[in-house]
Amino acid sequence: EVEGPLRNYYEWYKKAAQGDAEAQFKRGNFYLIGEGVEKDLEQAFEWYKKENMEKAVELYTKAAEQGNANAQYNLGVCYEYGKGVERNIEKAVEQYKKAAEQGNANAQYNLGVCYEYGKGVERNIEKAVEQYKKAAEQGN
Repeated sequence: EVEGPLRNYYEWYKKAAQGDAEAQFKRGNFYLIGEGVEKDLEQAFEWYKKENMEKAVELYTKAAEQGNANAQYNLGVCYEYGKGVERNIEKAVEQYKKAAEQGNANAQYNLGVCYEYGKGVERNIEKAVEQYKKAAEQGN
């Protein structure tokens, strides 16, 4: 039996392994943002495939429209990789910007990558460095 702060994750993992769709979705979220586990996009999308990614995008969109930074980041990832929605790097950047402005470190890092490589935006090393610094200041 797991005690302490990891108990919640452990309970979701057990439910996910037993086929609980909501738990599978939450387990995917843990991997997507690196909460309680090492960040791993491939693992995240594996768990999302077990749940309905289109439903995930619908829920992320609703929360993102209400200003939820984590949902904006997650929606950006979905657009960037074409998970549950048609791939659209410009929309991904739009969501990363919204989340980054609210201090989401993962979004700041991803936005930095977009600026560094010119993905969905004009390449801009200064803006990339600025976003990387913001993310690094939060331990990302």
